[in-house]
Amino acid sequence: MPTHHSAETLLIEGPDARAFAHAQFSSPVSSLAIGQWQFSAWLDPQGRVRALFQLARLADERYLLLLRGGDAAAMADALHRFVFRSKLSVTAWPPRRLATGAVLPLHAVADDGENVSLGCGTHSLRLIATGAGDDAWRLPQLRAGWPWLPACLLGELLPPALSLQRLHAVAIDKGCYPGQEIVARLHFRGGHKRHLHRVTLSQAAVAGDTLRRDGREAGCVLDVVGTDDGIEALVVLSDDIAATVGAGHPHAFDDNLALDIIASWPA
Repeated sequence: MPTHHSAETLLIEGPDARAFAHAQFSSPVSSLAIGQWQFSAWLDPQGRVRALFQLARLADERYLLLLRGGDAAAMADALHRFVFRSKLSVTAWPPRRLATGAVLPLHAVADDGENVSLGCGTHSLRLIATGAGDDAWRLPQLRAGWPWLPACLLGELLPPALSLQRLHAVAIDKGCYPGQEIVARLHFRGGHKRHLHRVTLSQAAVAGDTLRRDGREAGCVLDVVGTDDGIEALVVLSDDIAATVGAGHPHAFDDNLALDIIASWPA
């Protein structure tokens, strides 16, 4: 089955690439070794996630971003505004296909000069220039709680709602970056009331759908995968709503939707 997600990728390369990425993105970029990848995000000044991606260091001065939602050309244009006198280039690649590859250790990167593979532990995620993509990688990543952001939710969610600290996509102990004060405040004071859950759904839904109960907004759908046994999804739910949905006891939402929580993740 063709994949529903294309490989939206961009390259940051040049002598100042490392310093630029470390200053702009929320993960500890300076500690990323060549041949490794990490989850990362680009936040707005209010701490909302404007882009979520896998950041791979292909060479000493060369970084590849695989966006988990969003448009690479638009992000490259937005990043250009912050380059100033830095010695680097930001280039969006033409969209590639995503395919499931052989087992590769988690966070390992394989680059043969044409295709790039990102190790995901039980499989690898291949960014291929030619050939057919596939969907097989999506279910294990959904079950691992690796979010993919629909376009309508870019710039809408805070890192705790996506469990980004669990994924080491936000750093508390690095220098300033956009949204860092909000990240630190939420880490030390808590108080965020929306979190990530893996659920089963009683009927089809679309990434980006708003979940409602009794007319009240209860959460949103990030990703949906159909299986032989039903429909699984990653959703963000308000904590008070999630507390009423017991495992093994589906709870009714508006539009005749029943939802059962299979797994939940902290900030």
